[in-house]
Amino acid sequence: MASRAQDGLKPFMMMGDANATSIVINVTISTSKPDWLRVKAPQWERVGTTKTTLRDLNLNTVCEEASCPNIGECFNSGTATFLIMGPACTRACPYCDIDFEKKTKPLDPTEPSRLAEAVRRMGLKHVVITSVNRDDLEDGGASQFVACIEAVRSLSPDTTIEVLIPDLCGNWDALVTILAARPEVMNHNTETVPRLYRRTRPQGDYQRSLELIRRSRQLMPQVYTKSGLMVGLGETDAEIRQVMRDLRAVDCDILTIGQYLQPTAKHLGVKEFVTPQQFDAWREYGESIGFLQVVSSPLTRSSYHAAEVRSLMQRYPRSGNTTKC
Repeated sequence: MASRAQDGLKPFMMMGDANATSIVINVTISTSKPDWLRVKAPQWERVGTTKTTLRDLNLNTVCEEASCPNIGECFNSGTATFLIMGPACTRACPYCDIDFEKKTKPLDPTEPSRLAEAVRRMGLKHVVITSVNRDDLEDGGASQFVACIEAVRSLSPDTTIEVLIPDLCGNWDALVTILAARPEVMNHNTETVPRLYRRTRPQGDYQRSLELIRRSRQLMPQVYTKSGLMVGLGETDAEIRQVMRDLRAVDCDILTIGQYLQPTAKHLGVKEFVTPQQFDAWREYGESIGFLQVVSSPLTRSSYHAAEVRSLMQRYPRSGNTTKC
């Protein structure tokens, strides 16, 4: 009988089981990045313009803080995902490259106006605003999200706004506060399959994330709800498809699926580099069960090509949304 090394198969531990044993699953795992994860070098002149604006206004982006592989493409096109209330986070998820900070800092009252000025200078038609977890704040930072939304609307009234929010520790009053500011897109990442939560998102809760999305649509029917998954952490195809069904059951409209990449040696390792064909299969399945849009590819991130939501909103209009071309 051939050895596992000869087979090209590697064992993994089933999580959440006190009597876990090593078993073999039918995937081949490479230790180096495949060709499909290589990105083109950006045009640094355009990248520099975006970086200059961000530095001039002293703003953080998830593109930089989380070491996103698409930073060259996005900065080159003049877009960025703004990271507020940071740059450090009150949680230490083992997959994330954002710094962990025990000592909390007060919110910066000038941040919303600086962010709005950046949106104006960059001429953004669609802006994504996300944040670190601020579990130290009673409202999880909801008031700062609202201030940023209002500031952007004041300077750029035609810009559509997407908020990518944390789980707010299940503070549904804080969720109501954010929704009252009427963002066009409410995004909250599920991140991974339930079996891997204990290892990947120790302070997260799968059901709480689903409930946040469910309540968002219930409280604000016109909002477009969105979530994201990273793969390559040891999940199975069946588990991903079950999460997709769970998200549709709570009226999630848009889904992103991308390859997890280990930021540094101290972070969780990659279990598998998923093929582009598998990402295509997930996209087709997602569309078949009713998602309005599924962005699924190795380099997809939750805000990758987010501006495309404007055309989606025109194809699937909802009462209260008057998006312009």
